[in-house]
Amino acid sequence: MSGAALKFENPIRDAISRIRFAPKSDNLLISSWDSSLRLYDVGNSALRLEASSEAALLDCCFQNESVAFSAGSDGFIRRYDLHSGIHDSIGNHDDTSTCVGYSDETCQVITAGLDKKILSWDTRTPKGIACVRNMDSEVMSMSLSGFDMMVAVGASIYVYDLRRLEKPFQSKDSHMGVQIVCVSSIPYAKGFAVGSVDGRVALEISSPSNSDDIRYMFRCHPKSTDSKYHLVSVNDIVFNPIIYGAFVTGDNEGYVTAWDATSKRRLFQLPRNPNSVASLSYNHKGQLLAVASSYTYQEANEIEEPPLVFIHEVDNDNMRSVSVGSSSRR
Repeated sequence: MSGAALKFENPIRDAISRIRFAPKSDNLLISSWDSSLRLYDVGNSALRLEASSEAALLDCCFQNESVAFSAGSDGFIRRYDLHSGIHDSIGNHDDTSTCVGYSDETCQVITAGLDKKILSWDTRTPKGIACVRNMDSEVMSMSLSGFDMMVAVGASIYVYDLRRLEKPFQSKDSHMGVQIVCVSSIPYAKGFAVGSVDGRVALEISSPSNSDDIRYMFRCHPKSTDSKYHLVSVNDIVFNPIIYGAFVTGDNEGYVTAWDATSKRRLFQLPRNPNSVASLSYNHKGQLLAVASSYTYQEANEIEEPPLVFIHEVDNDNMRSVSVGSSSRR
């Protein structure tokens, strides 16, 4: 499963903040601190769009195959026509905007920023901001699934109904006692996974039968020879959209590891990337995994090789069964 790096005539000039596959194609959206949003046609190995802006881009998402959004360090939320490359602003935060997501169910663009606010725009109306939710602290990560929005603040997770953003309907302590770096919703079930700064992952997957609920926490790295844990930030988590319980984690040392949530086992690990793993994304068929290898500005001694995006073809046989020699994580 060694991956091929995407080729750019003009290389990405600064850290990659987010990569996201399109809802129904193999087009990949790439936001970067170099202030450009790129759209790459993975199937045809061609860059379709490079749109520059006035600020570093810290997140991005698709609305559909033709429209995308980005969150900028200047606080502005930009909307892009992916055919023409024209972009405009739909509004802004009072400080750096850090997260952006789109809900098909409610037609909302949801954003978060360092101003400790969650903002919502209804794309069906020209009225602008539909809702403002003030938070006690900065939102570290955000994920949308159906009508649910998962928000990571400190060591806690708040779950909101996008139709009623006045207050969360669930508030959960991750029991990690440390900062959550990323939260990822599950495309086919109620639940989420969170990754922490010290290399732990907490899973919560609900099923119609409570007896089949999955709730546990594990460390991505085993103890070293001196019985100390290897503490490496988990930067991103994504679930395979087709195979139940299969997900991958990407960490600050450049490793991407696949796991089976049901059996609590590691499936396999990809070859180490040149940089930290900044972002991960599956295509809609679960056959391709994109990996952003990039410095993340988290650590002073972080490797600063040029940022790259690798595309791995997923071996579904490996994803469906535990590979030989894999270890149990409980």
